[in-house]
Amino acid sequence: MTAAPGTAPENDAPAGTNGTLRSNRRVRHWLAGAGVTALAAVLGITLVVRGGATPACAAPPTGSAVHKGKASFYDAGRSGGTCSFPGPPADRLYVALGSSQYAGAAACGSYLDVSGPKGKVRVMVMDRCAGCGSNKIDLSDEAFAKIADRSQGIVSVTYRAVVNPPLDGGLTFRMKGGSSQYWFAVQVGNHGNPLRSVEATGPSGGFRKAARQVDNYWTVEGGLGPGPYRIRVTDVYGRQATATAIRMVTRQVQRTTATLASAAPPSSSPSAPPSPTMSAAPPSPTPTATVEALAGAAPLDAPRC
Repeated sequence: MTAAPGTAPENDAPAGTNGTLRSNRRVRHWLAGAGVTALAAVLGITLVVRGGATPACAAPPTGSAVHKGKASFYDAGRSGGTCSFPGPPADRLYVALGSSQYAGAAACGSYLDVSGPKGKVRVMVMDRCAGCGSNKIDLSDEAFAKIADRSQGIVSVTYRAVVNPPLDGGLTFRMKGGSSQYWFAVQVGNHGNPLRSVEATGPSGGFRKAARQVDNYWTVEGGLGPGPYRIRVTDVYGRQATATAIRMVTRQVQRTTATLASAAPPSSSPSAPPSPTMSAAPPSPTPTATVEALAGAAPLDAPRC
């Protein structure tokens, strides 16, 4: 079994009994880094180290693109991962992505269909794998067991985004601990497709754009007053929905009837996809919601790398 996403090694091959392989790789990386630093000093170049920062060209898997890579597995326990969810999905079928595909939390709450030697599994993006390079993913124990024998440790896989996955209910909203009328921080859940933007407004005034944070909360500095709020959510395919009557109640999941999914069938759906429900606190009184617009299936603002 691999280490937790935050500590997993970057190399796919496990270390030998004496740990020589990983140790040698660390030495080579250190020497390479020292050489670059020395060269920069000679040339008068200032190096900026951005530990854990989002790569300059980063985006979650979208559309119909098929990715080839490797998969390992780990156990997040009762944690909701780097995406800060209240807990793992009820079926415990989740995945951690490398920094470039985690994309500063842009992938949180989206779904992938992963195919391996034994079959296919649908998983929700819940975590960031700090040690995963390009196209390396870390599946939950339960998800990995559906596509391969756990004794293999690491296997070759293909995976792709699920467009408009069938969901149990509408959008959910959860105010971060410490939120108030002076600092607005909300997490959007049960959206299925990756989100492009979140906007919110209080009882008066227009919508203000929220900033996405790496812990999967959307914040508005200065706050939006005591509420209740209207929150407008747009996904990467241009689908948009607005929920109303969202209250300033922290750490509690507020459920709505708003949904970003259309009637179009999801891409590469397994024969019997699991119900993607999430462990959560008891529901609040149901806020109302309206779907404002539906757009085409092509992702908007796709990065060009």
